[in-house]
Amino acid sequence: MSEPLVIALVQINPTVGDIEGNLELLRETRTRAAAAGADLVVFPELAIVGYPPEDLVLKAALWDYAYDALVRLARETADGGPAVVVGTPWREKGKLYNAVALLAEGRIEAWRAKHALPNYGVFDEKRVFEPGPVPGPVPFRRTDGTLVRLGLMICEDMWVEDVAEALAETGAEILIVINGSPFERDKPDVRLQLAVARVTESGLPLLYVNQVGGQDELVFDGASFVLDARRNLIAQARAFAPDLLITRWRQEGELWVPVEKGRIEPPLERLEAIWRAMVLGLKDYVEKNRFPGVVLGLSGGIDSAVSAVVAVDALGSARVHTVMMPSRYTARESIEDAAEVARRLGVRHDVIGIEPAVAAFEQMLAPLFAGRAPDTTEENIQARIRGVLLMAISNKFGPMLLTTGNKSEMSVGYATLYGDMCGGFSVLKDVYKTTVFELARWRNAHRPEGLLGPSDPIPERVITKPPSAELRPDQKDEDSLPPYPLLDQILEGLIEEDLSPRELVARGLPADVVRRVSNMLDAAEYKRRQAPPGVKITRKAFGRDRRYPITNAFRRLGLVVPKASPQATAPVHSQELLTLE
Repeated sequence: MSEPLVIALVQINPTVGDIEGNLELLRETRTRAAAAGADLVVFPELAIVGYPPEDLVLKAALWDYAYDALVRLARETADGGPAVVVGTPWREKGKLYNAVALLAEGRIEAWRAKHALPNYGVFDEKRVFEPGPVPGPVPFRRTDGTLVRLGLMICEDMWVEDVAEALAETGAEILIVINGSPFERDKPDVRLQLAVARVTESGLPLLYVNQVGGQDELVFDGASFVLDARRNLIAQARAFAPDLLITRWRQEGELWVPVEKGRIEPPLERLEAIWRAMVLGLKDYVEKNRFPGVVLGLSGGIDSAVSAVVAVDALGSARVHTVMMPSRYTARESIEDAAEVARRLGVRHDVIGIEPAVAAFEQMLAPLFAGRAPDTTEENIQARIRGVLLMAISNKFGPMLLTTGNKSEMSVGYATLYGDMCGGFSVLKDVYKTTVFELARWRNAHRPEGLLGPSDPIPERVITKPPSAELRPDQKDEDSLPPYPLLDQILEGLIEEDLSPRELVARGLPADVVRRVSNMLDAAEYKRRQAPPGVKITRKAFGRDRRYPITNAFRRLGLVVPKASPQATAPVHSQELLTLE
């Protein structure tokens, strides 16, 4: 009997465009895999250049540099160590492909192009790549002379039926899927279900390797896994961390079966997965863009408290600077709560009162505003003064300004342009307010391995007091917004499920509130276009997933339903529309 076939799945954290740095990651982990006895080392999608490269991949200089790096890595496989499967851009006859290459015996043995190019949500690969034909198997000859026919697939190729079926029909023995699959809620279960479907159709084992790390708004969670031909999960890598997963296989007739069950890391529950996504997303955004740390306004409210804890968990207390900027409307409890959060986190905390600036603005604008009652104009001036102060600290000392608004607020425009929306990144941008509360309680009760912050970081009063922007006397969020549980239920329906107001009312939600929230959602699009990037958590993150026009006359019709009898056969025109009521 021949020696077991040893395949190493390596989930690395590359940086888009850092070809030399990525190449060094590939070399280092190949060396580790060799020490574990690997015959074949499998890296993620486009690992040579990082994923997603977006329009950067259209630069000819990038193709040339990537190909040179691929050739150099291929030459190193002449050392008697493991062969390599790696994702790379590939240019052939004037066309650019998202490809996977097999490197062995000192050369590029074969390559295959991605067949199914995703063009939805955060993906727009059809802009930059050509789809390849349905791939055939790639022969891989081991050092003992035995031949294994590999079915190499790239990410979306697993989400369609024809690629795995074609590989099985043309003689593939093992399916290997390399991925750049970003995290979103419940996606690990979807991936596993699709993998089970491909194994069922093909009758072949499937090895799935995913990238890890943050890239702008996207966070890649790793969590690579292996299924045998009977659809059993036999190995699972860590989530949100680089990892090396070793699997061993032997041949029984024409089927490759695992020698033993490998390491299986337990899946993360929902709130821990969201928290780790925020931590990793912020950490990589700060470090890959070479910021020394972050600064943020700490108001004494729950959003800024959670944002500060995420920042400390990601970067450590020495790299986080918080600033409290009280006004005449700031409650003493808020000043105390902000100071207590900072004390628990061990961060630098400064207090800068904004009253002198508010008074100066009031004096400058008094002649122009004479005879007009105070309104949101004066409230927004306060928020913008705070934005100016925080940006001044960022400019003077270099830390990135971290924005603290959540998805519920951004959905309905409950945020001030050039005020509390100032900043370079937001960890809560795709997190609904009700989830913020859940996360705060979860983090107080848990301190998982690898987080740099303390236990129980958020005072109970910060969680339990009614949310308020504190821009006018006795202000509460619910003065202007529906209660957050109801608001978030409506927003989830409108955004995540793409439901109409009519459908939400049919579910039993109040028509007047649905109409109001839907109007606010549409009207705030211009603000969201100017918001900083933030960690993608849901299926419909603003910016990359959900792209709506700012100028949008349809919203005036979206709140109504056509009046038509059951016998109507002609199209219904706009003048025949009825309101939800």
